[in-house]
This record gives sequence, structure tokens and C-alpha cells, in this order.
Amino acid sequence: MSSHENSSSLRRRLHNEEGEDIKSKTTFPCSSRSAPTKEGVLRWSEKRVWAFALAFRAANALLVQTYFNPDEHWQSLEVAHRIVFGYGHLTWEWKEGIRSYLHPLIFALLYRILAFLHLDKPLLMAKAPRLLQSLFASIGDLYMYKLSKLIFNEHVAKWALFSQFTNWFMFFCITRTFSNSLETVLTLMGIFYWFSSNSSSRMLGLFIAALTCAFRPTSVITWLYIGLLDLFKMQSRIHFLLFEVFPIGGLVLALSSLLDRWMYESFVLVPLNFLKFNFLSSGGDYYGTHPWHWYFTQGFPSMLLTFLPHSLIGIFRSKEWRISGLIAWVLGVYSFLGHKEFRFVLPVLPIALMFSGYHLAVIAKPDRSGSESKKFKPGTKCLSSGQLAVLFLLVTNVPMALYMSLIHQRGSEDVMIYLSKEANKQGVKSVLFLMPCHSTPYYSTLHHDLPMRFLDCTPSANRATLAESDCFLMDPHAFALSMFKNSSFFPSHIVLFSSEEPYLQELLTSYSFTEVKRFFHAHFKVDRDLQASVVVYSQTIS
Repeated sequence: MSSHENSSSLRRRLHNEEGEDIKSKTTFPCSSRSAPTKEGVLRWSEKRVWAFALAFRAANALLVQTYFNPDEHWQSLEVAHRIVFGYGHLTWEWKEGIRSYLHPLIFALLYRILAFLHLDKPLLMAKAPRLLQSLFASIGDLYMYKLSKLIFNEHVAKWALFSQFTNWFMFFCITRTFSNSLETVLTLMGIFYWFSSNSSSRMLGLFIAALTCAFRPTSVITWLYIGLLDLFKMQSRIHFLLFEVFPIGGLVLALSSLLDRWMYESFVLVPLNFLKFNFLSSGGDYYGTHPWHWYFTQGFPSMLLTFLPHSLIGIFRSKEWRISGLIAWVLGVYSFLGHKEFRFVLPVLPIALMFSGYHLAVIAKPDRSGSESKKFKPGTKCLSSGQLAVLFLLVTNVPMALYMSLIHQRGSEDVMIYLSKEANKQGVKSVLFLMPCHSTPYYSTLHHDLPMRFLDCTPSANRATLAESDCFLMDPHAFALSMFKNSSFFPSHIVLFSSEEPYLQELLTSYSFTEVKRFFHAHFKVDRDLQASVVVYSQTIS
């Protein structure tokens, strides 16, 4: 048996000669690769799918105006801004060498183009990176469609794409500039080529897999599962490892290491440092821990929301255990880590949504005439089960997506755009952020080389030692008073959350600070308190 026969047999197992889904015994239209077009069935070209996805994700990127997680700015855009413009804050991760420059350099290229065209203005500096990520996200949508069509058929692929477009968390997260977002896109591409039926496609899948691991070393969890399943079935395992896996993986590792060697100005093996910190020393626990079952009971169900039952039913009805097992594997491995975040498991969310598409395709299957059964007509007394399911998914996901993208934690983004515009008018000289560390974007949005100071939260070797950010939250007044008396840095503007405002009001007044702007931030608790607003104070000069 050749080393790529496993992926060929996958297609043969999924469909019989008549195009019937063998596992569920539910009749779908045949795969577009093997069946003629039936009269009355609308065929979707991949160009049309991508064009729609591109327009949809561009609108998606423009609608995302809220703050989610510091890494979106501090581990990508802030680093890129420093590379191109010479100023920007590098967090402790970059000093310890546990981050690769591969991801920030993408946005550095974007910033370089904006600067060359003299378009590096406040609005574009804030919007352009997400618009670039929307291009990558649209490619991920296209490959979600292609993968669903490869594993199932075109009818399922359409519903899988519907699930991906309307899922609230995918809308909320995929156009953000996280390395996890790009990891998700590359994972979909890699799996598609890996499952394709020829050796050249699988070689491309291997290259994309290696590239994904270079962007985020934790992607090895995904590709270990996919690779080992096929490896155990191969007769030429040694050939596969020696002449495919090691050469391609070694080439990508060497190139990414040379890139990091150039940027760090010393030899740094980022994957090894990343492994030591996150897995061997549980360094991520410094930022909070969750119960071992969190991904299964809270995290992933929250991401799927009302798509969850459709995904579960789709998994069991399709009996595609090979690809659905990837979801359980990734959630299971990540459950061993104390520090857990939604975005860590983002790469398997499209896989779960693909199974949701499978179930939606079952309950909305076309009849023999080629048109969907029970089409709604004016005067029809009730909706079909498929139409009710779609309506319920839209009602539960679209408002959630818009609220989280447009409203919740918006103040952090708005305040930096405001400060950037004020700095253009020479109205800002220096800024102090009296709030938990990394609560806002930084120089990448301000785009002015002004003195700024935020409360540090670098992990200490002594876990009992509190960071500045924690000390401030324990006693805001005492901490701020000590800072004003003992620090040489004295700002023209102070930014804080309204939750700390009562503790600092008297102190700010005594130092001639008055409120100049207030931005809505959240309706409910974020972290420890209700951070309802972000407030800007400016010193009054008499």
C-alpha cells in the first residue's frame, strides 16, 4: 500500500457509487467531483464562495470594535509597530524568547506599506490589521467549504458554511489579530490537503502543518493526532518519516529559527522555550486556572452555543469518528493545562461547525425534484423543522455576535483612538494607565512616540510576589499615592476604569486632574469588577 492510500480510501468510504451517504443512509446530492448537476440544484463555484466570504469577513472586521484579549494587540501588532516605527512595548515573553517573530512580521509588512503610502493615520492603524486578518479568515471559510465537500458533499458544505458564518464566536474572534486566528485558517487548509487523495497534496498539507506549528507550537497537538492515525495504517512508515515528515518539518523549523535568530540577534529556539514555559513549568497558570473539565462543560459549549446539539447529532449520525475524534483529542489534551482560554481551541471550532452543517443538511435535505422540501410559502401555516432550526440559530447567535463585537468591552479600543486623535492635536504629552495591565491597546493604536506607563504584571519566579497590577487592585489609593510621590514619571493624562474611580477621585483632584472624556465599556462584570466605563483624566495647568 502506498503511503497516501489512507486519504484515498477516506473518499471511497464516505460515498458509494450512487452518491448515497453510507453512514447515515440519508440521501444527499452526489459530490460535485463525481456527479452531474441535478436540475434545480444551485451549484456554488469556489470562486463565488470565496468572493462572498471575502465581503462577509471584511464587514465582520469593521464591525469588531471591542477588546477581547491583550494578545491580539500586545503579541502581534505592538511587536510589528516596534519593528517598523522603532517604538512599541515588548512584553516579557519577547525577552524570554518564547514567541516567534513569524506572526508579527505579517503585520509589520502591512505597517510598512501604510507608512510608505503615508496612510498610517489613527483610523487605518486601528482597522487595517483586522481587515488584513479578514482576508485570511475568508480563505479559512473557503477551505471549510472545500473540506466539508471533500468529506461529505456540496449540500453539507453549504450548511457547514452557513454554520461558520453565523456562529457568534467565530464572528467575534476570527478577524482579530490573534495567532490563534491564523492558526485556525492554516489548520483548515492543512487538513484539507492532508485528506486529499494524492501525494503532492499531502506534501503541501505537511508543509502547512509545519508552518502552523511555527506560528503556534501548540498546533503540534492537532497534527500529532492526524499524523499518528495515518502513520499506524501505513506500510512504509519509515519512508514517510524520513523522506516527508523530517525534511519538511526540519526545513520550516530551520527557516523560522533563522528568522528569530535575525530578529532576536541571538540564537533562540522558540518552540523549546514555549514548551518549557507552558507545559513543563505551567507558567501559564500565573494568569489564572480553570477546572480540568472547563473546555467540555463551559468553554467549548459556550463557543458553539445553540450549534452544540446540531454538532453532537451530526457527529453521531455521520459516524465520521476520525475527524470528530480530533475535537475530543484537542479538548482533552488542553484540559491538562491549568490555564485555559476560549481562543486556544478555536482551530477545532470549524470542525464542530462542519458537523452542525451535516445535521442541518439532514433536516433540510432536498427532495427528488432537486428543491428543498417544505419550502415556506406565503400563507403556509407553519415552518418546517429545518426552517425553525435556522431561525433559532440566527436569533440566538446574531444578537450575541453583534453585542460582543460592537458593545461589550468597547471602551478599551475607543479610548486609544481618542488619545491618538488628541495626540495629533498636540493635546497629549504623556499617559499613565491606572488599570489592570494590558487593559487597552498601546503604541500600535496610539501611533505617537509619547511617554506612556502601565502597571506591570510580569510573572515572578516567586509566586508569592505580587505584580504592580495586583498591588494596585488591592489598594488603588495607596498605590497611586506612592507612585505620584516616588516616581519621576508624571503624566498629562490618566486612564482608569470607573470601578477604581471612587478610590482615586480625591487624589486626582488634589493633583489637579479633571475628567475630560468617558467611554462606555461593559454592562456586566469583567474580571473582578463591573468596569462600566473607561475614564480619561487630564491635568489642569493653572
